Amino acid sequence: MSSCRVLLSELKPWTLGKSKWTRGLLEGISWSGKTFLSTSSCPKVCVVGSGPAGFYTAQHLIKGRQDVEVDIYERLPVPFGLVRFGVAPDHPEVKNVINTFTQTAKHSRCSFFGNVNVGKDVTVDELQQAYHAVVLSYGAEGNRRMGVPGEDLPGVYSAKDFVGWYNGLPSCRELSPDLSCETAVILGQGNVALDVARILLSPLDILKKTDITQPALEALAESRVRKVLIVGRRGPMQVACTIKELREMGNLPGTRPEMVAADFEGVPEALKDLPRPRKRLTELLLKTALEVPGEKELERRGKATKVWGFRFYRSPTEILADPDHNRTAGIRLAVNRLEGSGERAQAVLTGEVEDVPCGLVISSIGYQSLPIDPTVPFDSRSAVVPNSVGRVHQAPGLYCSGWLKTGPTGVIATTLNNSFDTARSLLEDIDSGKLDVSVAKAGSQIVSSLLEERGVKAVTFSDWEKIDSLERRRGEACGKPREKLLTVEEMLKADTVFLFVLTSHREFYICQKGSTPQLCSLTLSFYH
Repeated sequence: MSSCRVLLSELKPWTLGKSKWTRGLLEGISWSGKTFLSTSSCPKVCVVGSGPAGFYTAQHLIKGRQDVEVDIYERLPVPFGLVRFGVAPDHPEVKNVINTFTQTAKHSRCSFFGNVNVGKDVTVDELQQAYHAVVLSYGAEGNRRMGVPGEDLPGVYSAKDFVGWYNGLPSCRELSPDLSCETAVILGQGNVALDVARILLSPLDILKKTDITQPALEALAESRVRKVLIVGRRGPMQVACTIKELREMGNLPGTRPEMVAADFEGVPEALKDLPRPRKRLTELLLKTALEVPGEKELERRGKATKVWGFRFYRSPTEILADPDHNRTAGIRLAVNRLEGSGERAQAVLTGEVEDVPCGLVISSIGYQSLPIDPTVPFDSRSAVVPNSVGRVHQAPGLYCSGWLKTGPTGVIATTLNNSFDTARSLLEDIDSGKLDVSVAKAGSQIVSSLLEERGVKAVTFSDWEKIDSLERRRGEACGKPREKLLTVEEMLKADTVFLFVLTSHREFYICQKGSTPQLCSLTLSFYH
């Protein structure tokens, strides 16, 4: 084996010969090897968004008809949406659904196009011209604001951005939350709120074995947060988390729960009337908050250096600033009482307020969808696309699924049913003739041409697999399942492919995928 250094000092323009690769391009074979110049009149469907809603919709469409072709468009170069950027790093089992999504993406009648910003790089109207149907499944990337004075102070963050920061969402890379305070307040008591609390308080030895980003790991190593309060406007019987998440908090090493006994008045007596799932959750909450722990648990709590707890019947009215008005110093909470009972109970202000000193406030009161294109109907009040079982109102051929359809509710399994319902509506419309598929549509052929003209480099699923492989190798080097790439630029570089040609004169020519040949030098190792 030997090495030779080749200086490409006289690189000439690339000339494509009649190679298999060239013929493939000319005959309509994509970089992933799938045909994209199909001119048949089979139904062509475009799905916008590659999170759970997008993939479940695509999966059901492909299974529902043997002739449907589905193309999935994603704004980022990487797929899987909230499974990648929303699921907590210490919940790897939840991410196993990626295996199912990968099977869908590799299906012969499905193609993935990442790094395509629908509404900017290509319009919804252009997609509708290219496809028989367009399904909007791009989720809820906006934040619900609290609407209180001081919420824009340094030290106040949305849970969406905080989760995006520790999970490697490129748009949240620069968040750099200040964790130098002792007390953090999380507003909201759903699963996301508990995820954030757990990440703030988890021992580093646990987090080091997850795919949490390295910058987040380093920041958490320096964190001074020792107390996390999880605040909700209603009571213990309306808490929005699941029993699994609550149990994890109760068992979190190095922590102990600290509740207010008065918040649970009347709750034990009401247990018998609760539905079984709510009853089990409330029983665990009561046990965690009020029951005298056994000897082993008492010993564990005695060694704890960090504290967490729910605070009920409280609503934020103001974020309090330090004397210099430079950062968060506390939060003012209104004290509530409940009118009604059960899930329909409403929080009503009592007129009392209390101030809680804290240096970090994380708002976990919900995500919301944003309009993608002026031509798409959008209900700004409820932040959803108005629809009937996924059929967008007054927009034939346009459908929606996931949180864009219902608002941000439920877990991944909820999204599965939601998306299957939309796919069923679409398939019913094909079968009934309401959706005309008799005229052939160009599909990705015309969209790819538009993107090329506009200088947009689409990322295929095979490109994503190169990114995936690189992230796994980076993670392996530091004992983690993966170390995520944190910028779009890094992701695009990771799927770069170089083509080499050795001429009869032993000259090397090089061409980077999707770019003009450039002068460069490289070291090649080869066997004689």
